[in-house]
Formats: sequence, structure tokens, C-alpha cells
Amino acid sequence: MNDIIDMKFFKLLWILLNICTFATRAQQDPQISQHMFNHLMINPGFAGNSGVINLMLLNRQQWVGFPGAPVTTVFQTDASLKLIGDADGLGLTVVKDAIGYENNVSFGFDYAYRFQLGQGQLGCGVSLGMMNKNLNPGWAETQGGDLVDGSDPALPKQAVSGVLADIGAGLFYRHKKYFLAISSTHLNQPSFGFEEKGHYSLIRHYYLTGGYNLEMNDDRFTVQPSFFFKSDGTTSQVDLDLIIEYNKRFWGGLGYRNKDAVIVLLGFEMQNGLKIGYSYDLNTSVLSHYNSGSHELSVSYAVLLNKNRGQKTKSVRFL
Repeated sequence: MNDIIDMKFFKLLWILLNICTFATRAQQDPQISQHMFNHLMINPGFAGNSGVINLMLLNRQQWVGFPGAPVTTVFQTDASLKLIGDADGLGLTVVKDAIGYENNVSFGFDYAYRFQLGQGQLGCGVSLGMMNKNLNPGWAETQGGDLVDGSDPALPKQAVSGVLADIGAGLFYRHKKYFLAISSTHLNQPSFGFEEKGHYSLIRHYYLTGGYNLEMNDDRFTVQPSFFFKSDGTTSQVDLDLIIEYNKRFWGGLGYRNKDAVIVLLGFEMQNGLKIGYSYDLNTSVLSHYNSGSHELSVSYAVLLNKNRGQKTKSVRFL
């Protein structure tokens, strides 16, 4: 009986330490394993990068079996248009993210000014958006009862919500063989207060990403190593990934996220251009004893304006 209570207490303590970011600084942006296909979420400089209209829907079920585990749904679209320059980009990202007693919905409008730089193209982007954040302490009470300290002044006594204006910016450089990008979310670090002493802030996050297309002697295969570094100025994390693409339609690979997980990535493109991607995270941290891994599924489609879908092009996995 004591073992059951100890395990329950450990779970609740871990959740509170990770989701109560108004009491401690921690990375707040959702975790995504298929980041190499999902640049727009953290970098508005990517908007319009591929020169077509892109649509993507992604759902992530993190730490399956863990009480209050994160569940994230992302919709994003971007396109290349002629507004200020000859190849400007516009984008829209909508994110629904739930973790413990946080339930957030955010959206951001992206603009990128694109121009040729050397043998590649640079996108300079800005994102303007809003986040509706809801905090419901009732969730903790039903999960833990008297194990949760309701006297903590940093925790709301009843459900509260706030709307936060959010600003992000990024640079995305694309060469035919590689990409390199840097960006930041929550530049303005918006915040709102609740009750007498409660306070919630979105902490500025920083990202550095890159990837390369290695063409093999057999042109049916392309090897694509990439990295994804993120930090909030206090804690940092890096993903290292290697994907092998076959015939520009099928891909599979492995990733490693330091101090967190080994990742399996799979995907394919149908004849009509619909792409389906899947990733599975196998935890390598102490959390591996309390969940059965994380599942992530994405569906995307590119509207090829004035292009033949059967035409061979450079790999689009990173685009």
C-alpha cells in the first residue's frame, strides 16, 4: 500500500514541478519529435519557404499512461506570395496544448520577407499571435486529493484564465543541400496575474536548427541528418536525428533527445501527394517507469501551383 502511495506522490510531484511554470522557470513550448517537418511552429522565417501552399495537422500524445500527460494538436499552413518582395511568405499556426491543469489554445500569424543570399534563400520572419491560457486546479484535486498542497499561494484556488499577446521572430536559410535556422518565441514575455499573489509568465525560448541532404550513389536514397537545439536561458535540450529517404516517397530514421528519449520516425507520401508521418518516443529518463512512451502522428499536403506532382525535385523532407 505504501508503494502505491509513494508512486502516486512521485507522479504528482513530477507533474507539479513541470507544469507550474509560474512558480519555477522551465521550457513551456510543446515538445515535438517531427520538428524537421514542422519549422513554422517555432520559426516564422520558414513561411513561404517551399514556394507552394502547405497544410499540416499534427497530434502528439506524450507519456501515455501518465496522469495529466501533455496532449498537443497543431494545425499550420503557409504559402509564398508577392507582397513586399518577390517571394514573401505568409503563415498561420494554431496550437492546442493540454498538460495537467493547464489548457492552452494559441494562434500566430506569420510573415517572412525572403531574398536570395549567396546560393540560397533567407527568410526573415515575425509572428504575431495570442494565447488563451486556462489553469484549473480542480484537476490536481481529483488526481491527488490531499497530496496536493492547496495552500501554495502560487497555485490558483479556482479556475482562472488569461489572454496573452505573443511575439516571435526567426531567420531561416535554405540552400538546395542544407538549411540553417535560428528563432525565438515569446519575445515580449507576456504575463497575467490571478487572485492576490498568483502570476504567470511566458518565458522567452531560443531555437537553433539545421539539416543536410546527403545524396548517395544510388539516387533513390537520400540521407538527412539534422539537429534541433532549444533553450529558455535556464535549461537546454538537443535532438539529433538521422533520416533515410527512399525514392522521395518513403522515409524512416532514428533520433536521440538528450536526457529524455530515443525516437523512431517513419513516414510515406501517397501518390496524390498526401504525406503521413509517425514518431514514437521511448523514454530513457526515470519517467520510463511510469509511461509507455509518446506517439506523434502528422498528416500534411502541399498544393503544387503550376507544378506537375510527378516531376522529380530535390528532397522536400526539410521543406
